[in-house]
Amino acid sequence: MGVRVFLPEAPAAPEPVEAPEAPEAQIEQAVPAPVRAERPVAPLPAAVIPIAARATGVDGMDWDALERTVSACTACKLCRGRTQTVFGVGDRQADWLVVGEAPGENEDLQGEPFVGQAGKLLDNMLRSLGVARGRGVYIANVLKCRPPGNRNPEPDEVAQCEPFLRRQVALIQPRIILAMGRFAVQSLLQSSDPIGRLRGRLHQYNGVPLVVTYHPAYLLRNLPDKAKAWADLCLARSVLQG
Repeated sequence: MGVRVFLPEAPAAPEPVEAPEAPEAQIEQAVPAPVRAERPVAPLPAAVIPIAARATGVDGMDWDALERTVSACTACKLCRGRTQTVFGVGDRQADWLVVGEAPGENEDLQGEPFVGQAGKLLDNMLRSLGVARGRGVYIANVLKCRPPGNRNPEPDEVAQCEPFLRRQVALIQPRIILAMGRFAVQSLLQSSDPIGRLRGRLHQYNGVPLVVTYHPAYLLRNLPDKAKAWADLCLARSVLQG
C-alpha cells in the first residue's frame, strides 16, 4: 500500500509587504561663486535600475558561471524589486527535478525555493517518494526573481528566465521532472491548457519525462485535490521504477 501525502490545513494568508521607498537624491548645497562644488552622486534607486540584455552563452555555462549570471541578471523589470535571486537548491546529480513557478516573499528573503508552508508540504510530498531536500532531488523555479506582491509571472519575464532553467536541466540530466503549478507547466510544455487537461499522462521536456501536478500552495487551499496530487506522484515514481 502506497504512502499518502499528508496535507496540513491552509494557513492564513500573509498581509502584503510594502516595498521600501527608493532613497531620495542628495540635495546639492550652494557654494559661493566663483567656486562651485561638484554634485554628490546619489545611489541609484531600485526603481530605476536599467534593464540590460540577458547574458549570452548561457547554454555553455557550468554551475558556477550560471549561478553568477543569474545573480547579476537585470534582463527584466523583476530585478528592481528583488532582495536576491533564487537560483535553486539540492542535489545537482539528482534523478528528480521539481520545478515551481516563481519565488514568493519567503523565498526572496531566504534565497531558497519552496520555503514556508508550501515548502513544508513539498517536503512531505518528497518524503513519500523516498527523497528529501538536498538528497536525490533538485528544486528550482521557472522565475529566479520574485514578482511584486506575488503576482502572476508575465510572458516576457518567463521568456527571459527560461534559458537559465533549460541550462539547469541540461546540467542535472534528471530522469524525471515534476512540474508544479500552472505557470511552471505552461512554460515547460509551451501550452496554454489548464493543469486539469495536462495531468494524468506523461510529457517530455527536452527529452526528459515530465509529469504535471498542482502547486503545494494551491493544495493548501484546495485539500480535496490531494488525491489527484498523490496520483501524479505515483505516476512520476512509476516512470523511474519502470
